Amino acid sequence: MIPLVVDTDTAADDCFALLVALLDPRADLRAVTMVAGNVGFTQQVHNALLTIALAGRAGEVPVYLGADRPLLRPWVDAVDVHGDGVGGITRPDDGQAPADEHAALALIRLSREHEGRLRIVAIGPLTNIALAVRLDPGFAARIDRLTIMGGSINGRGNITPAAEFNIYVDPEAAAITLGAGFADLRFVTWDPVTLNDAVFDRARVAEIAALDTPLARFFVRANQATFDFDLRAGIDGSTHPDSLSVALSLDEDLMIDAAPFEVTVETSGPATLGATVFGWRSTTPNATAPTSIDGERFFAYLKGIMALTPPTPSAVIDAIDSPSPAG
Repeated sequence: MIPLVVDTDTAADDCFALLVALLDPRADLRAVTMVAGNVGFTQQVHNALLTIALAGRAGEVPVYLGADRPLLRPWVDAVDVHGDGVGGITRPDDGQAPADEHAALALIRLSREHEGRLRIVAIGPLTNIALAVRLDPGFAARIDRLTIMGGSINGRGNITPAAEFNIYVDPEAAAITLGAGFADLRFVTWDPVTLNDAVFDRARVAEIAALDTPLARFFVRANQATFDFDLRAGIDGSTHPDSLSVALSLDEDLMIDAAPFEVTVETSGPATLGATVFGWRSTTPNATAPTSIDGERFFAYLKGIMALTPPTPSAVIDAIDSPSPAG
């Protein structure tokens, strides 16, 4: 099994990414670390604990609270994209609570406990990763692989014309992470991979809905706000880069093509703040990124996760099946 940490700003696809990490038998999920991003910090923690309970793993996987704001800048949210991130589901009181240790310190400790083996999948802004790097200069060298959901190879953003959300929220943290010397640093980008290969149209969502498992019902409900937003943005369905990032950390056969890049981040330009530059001609690359993945295989994989029936508590199932606040 692969020792794994998911660093997340849990909403919608982040929840599905956690389900992958919780339920794929190849993953040994050692921790979930929380970072400010998609929705309010308290809501993100609620969403993570709800997802862990949904997977039948309540009390088994610690959740560590990390940075509740970017390093230098005001926090920017994506509530307009995700709503509350879980379709209005209220988590029943199941005794779960976050651990006391700060996320950055937990990352450092776990890197020592699993030296050379730990994989981190960062599917939110990179604030916690940057803090760990600053607190422990040896941190990066102990990580087997860091997978970042962020950036765009071709310069197309989703929060500004030039910037992808996770990098834009804390570009200084991204720059620190890129300069830390991770031996195996991988990006799963918004463009081209997400937009070309990780979009679930109405037919795909209907296939998942037809499974009618608690996980599938959760998927449809939590995904609805993102699906509707993406349609308004001209995308033919909901986007799933976070769950793809965790899946790729466990199964490289999903990848068709990849390339090395020297990746840099813009931290000052008013029109290009948070933009990523993927230099393809560099002789000193610092990261690799897939340029295409097997979208059909990825969809089948995630659909397979949603078909599972873990020992979900009945109170969680009742919460999922209850009407949303909007009716």
